[in-house]
Amino acid sequence: MALEFHVLGPLRVFDDGEELQICANRELAILASLVLNANRVVSVDRLIETVWAGSAPQSAGRQVAICVSRLRRTLGAAAIETSSPGYLLRVAADDIDWLRFGALVARARGQAAGGAREDAVLLLREALALWRGNPFEDIRGLRYDVARMEESRLEALEACLELEIDLGHHHRVIPELLALVAECPFRERVRAQLMLAQYRAGRRAEALRTYQETRRYLLEQIGLEPGPALRRLHDQVLRDESGLMRPAAPRPSGAGPVVPSQLPPQVLPYVGRTGELAALDAALRPEPEVAVPGTMVLSGPRGVGKSALALRWAHGRIDWFPDGQLYADMRGVSAAAVVDRFLRALGVPAQDIPLDPAEKLALYRSCTARRRLLVVLDDVKDSAQVLPLLPGGANCRVIVTSADPLDDLVARQGAHREFVRPLPAEAARELADMLVGAPYTPTVAQAVTDLVATSSGNPLSVRLGAAQMRSRARHHHDLARMAPNAPASAACDAAPPGERQPT
Repeated sequence: MALEFHVLGPLRVFDDGEELQICANRELAILASLVLNANRVVSVDRLIETVWAGSAPQSAGRQVAICVSRLRRTLGAAAIETSSPGYLLRVAADDIDWLRFGALVARARGQAAGGAREDAVLLLREALALWRGNPFEDIRGLRYDVARMEESRLEALEACLELEIDLGHHHRVIPELLALVAECPFRERVRAQLMLAQYRAGRRAEALRTYQETRRYLLEQIGLEPGPALRRLHDQVLRDESGLMRPAAPRPSGAGPVVPSQLPPQVLPYVGRTGELAALDAALRPEPEVAVPGTMVLSGPRGVGKSALALRWAHGRIDWFPDGQLYADMRGVSAAAVVDRFLRALGVPAQDIPLDPAEKLALYRSCTARRRLLVVLDDVKDSAQVLPLLPGGANCRVIVTSADPLDDLVARQGAHREFVRPLPAEAARELADMLVGAPYTPTVAQAVTDLVATSSGNPLSVRLGAAQMRSRARHHHDLARMAPNAPASAACDAAPPGERQPT
């Protein structure tokens, strides 16, 4: 059975092109909730709220079970799975018009960010054409979901109209903008688009009248003046600023996508970690046949070598990521600031980065949706720092280093995890020998032995101790008196974010 669900309008279900009849209101409400949360478990309590909206009878749980049983008879027994604490609808994303809408909008944003505005308009029009009416009009328990869906539609339509105005199609979109203003009179962005389209069409007086009507309406309805963007546009129209007639400059036809290369230098010399490097290979190897995102968490105490391991692997596998490598030292910075940096690194002009955090994240994921990209997030504090920075592409890979095990990221996002432990004694000795340099005197050899013992396999302690030994040797100090006991954590904590030792 090949099921297809249409929810962007009256709920309809098709099986191989033939519509299935589901008439009972409760069954429709339950199915609607399952479709909106496709491939995720919806609890029985949530389904009860969807059906009865706060006035559920004592037998609500049993009635939900009966409705699910009837839906299984209509859709097929395998379509709806029982999974504690509720049920799950197993379906491909392409079989739900709401998910197809979201995917098309995301692709359009990526095209627009890359300068392909005509292609972006075509994708947005294709997405908007999926809407056939108002979804779930009679289901009170889904009113917030309906509001979210409607907001997504309006944002997509606004983005489409803005692109068409930029492309010089201002005459064509004026009737659609007039209808949208009547539908959503409080959306100032739409009124600004209408003013700009009217002005570019040579209808300056109409543009000014649109502003006056907007101002009067807002004052009467909510007692507020128009916002700063609309007021600024009004001033520009009054002054006939030449910039209003210039559409945004198109991306040069020969310009390719920006390829960021942000990896810091490797930490050298480097020894050991063959097992950890193999684990990174296994977790993050691109698999064209099965394109799924991959994240690896490298967890361990400070100074154990997490950052050095991440950079060693990243530089060694740079050919796996031809679309670029992004890097951020997360110590003391917010995820929002890093998103801004990443967008600029991916070629988005600073003035085109949205102010709204949700729009900014959507643009970031759109810019990474089709790239084979590596993202390294170093010295992360907690999972909340990571989640906004996970890229949108199935062929993107992420390495996160943290002193915290980031259990939430592993549990909720399916991240792989490797606990980075101190170096074995043999590897620590090899690293110390390489750092101190040969040939040894007996005194130097004993100092190196003491260094390895006191470091307890912590690479940063070995590196700091070896640096102190070489410094004292240059000043003719007795190496045997040196006590290489600088704790790695203290060195990391004392250094500023941009100059700290690798962890």
